[in-house]
Amino acid sequence: MARAARRVGRQAQGPGLRLVLFGAALLAACANPGDPPGGPPDTAPPTIVTVRPESGAVVPDWKDDAVIQFDEVIDEMGGGRGGDGAGIAGLARQVILSPVHGDVTVSWGRTRIRVKPKEGWKPGRVYHLELLPGIVDLRRNTLKKGHLVVFSTGPAIPTATLTGNAVQWVEQRSMVGALIEAVPLPDSVAYLTVADSAGRFHLDALPPGRYVVYATGDQNNNRRRDRREAYDSAAVTLDSLAGVTLFTFVHDTTGPRLRTGTVVDSLTVRLEFSQALGAPLDTAQVHVLQLPDSTPVIVAAALTPRQYDSVTAAARKAAKPDSTRRDTAPPPPRVVAPRDTTPPRDTSTTRADTSELYRLLAERPVPFDKAVLRFATPLQPETRYVIRVRGAVNLNGATGDGQVVVLTPKPAPTKADSTSNAPRPTPRPPER
Repeated sequence: MARAARRVGRQAQGPGLRLVLFGAALLAACANPGDPPGGPPDTAPPTIVTVRPESGAVVPDWKDDAVIQFDEVIDEMGGGRGGDGAGIAGLARQVILSPVHGDVTVSWGRTRIRVKPKEGWKPGRVYHLELLPGIVDLRRNTLKKGHLVVFSTGPAIPTATLTGNAVQWVEQRSMVGALIEAVPLPDSVAYLTVADSAGRFHLDALPPGRYVVYATGDQNNNRRRDRREAYDSAAVTLDSLAGVTLFTFVHDTTGPRLRTGTVVDSLTVRLEFSQALGAPLDTAQVHVLQLPDSTPVIVAAALTPRQYDSVTAAARKAAKPDSTRRDTAPPPPRVVAPRDTTPPRDTSTTRADTSELYRLLAERPVPFDKAVLRFATPLQPETRYVIRVRGAVNLNGATGDGQVVVLTPKPAPTKADSTSNAPRPTPRPPER
């Protein structure tokens, strides 16, 4: 009986004991090192303390990892390898080592990053080790500015500089984060960097010589040009300083295909192609037949969208009433807006960046994937027409053919027709 009572007592003490142990564990967890109570929060990003080899060093017999040392623990972000894989993850996304063949091993060591090419360090080569913005510490403070380390395993550090801009030609905007490759000829191992938020890029410490420079929209982040990615290239002779603008687009060897045709009015049909055209259509390339008897229809003009907008704008202006005629209506009352005392916002940087982009885009015609056909005589209503286009040229010179069938709509009812078909009102009976 006493033994049973002691057993019951121990069972009754179990939950209380477990609560005590849980509280002790919670206090121990709260005692982990961190920001001092009441102190200011840590908002400073991690800082690079040392780099081995140092930037500007010549180390002919270097065999170890290149090491970037920070003043605090950084987020591992999964680690990873850079190179020819399907994509780059973790810290490897923030590190670019060039020129190298194949993969680059990037490893995390709490307060340091270790980098080494899989092929090993090659003698007689100038290496660029670039740390991109985006490194974060354990408190999510982010390093906003990149860092470049240049060292050599043989020759002296060169001083030539390559600058430029990457532009999305079809989309008419800057290519943010474009992969930039400067391939020295006749070699095939490229110096790499990425374009900034305005599409600008800058490569310092390059050996003088002939280069082929590429800009690529690296969508899968594997740091190489893939088949369906937009890119552009240019040959550059680099002495001390050179600049280049690259207009990227998707290179397609199949040529543009005619997708759709839309009837705008009785004299106008709009065509849409599968890709941007590199040259306007000529009327000799377009053949239009009226079905079902295949009667040829004369095409008066084949216009680009800008040309068509210009023509229609001129027609609308000519159709406006004479603006020189005196208007006898009284002028509207003048409304005086309250004076704005807010100081003007400084947008000089934005204006400079925008004007630079517009200046670059003006160097080449705007690509277009549509064309507008104008006919000499109106098309017949409720009639099918087959439109054939031969030899449409895309941006990289490939040609393609195609055809579409369009159906003209019913003619719009006139005012007389609409009133004649309206039901007549029922006559009211005479009042008695």
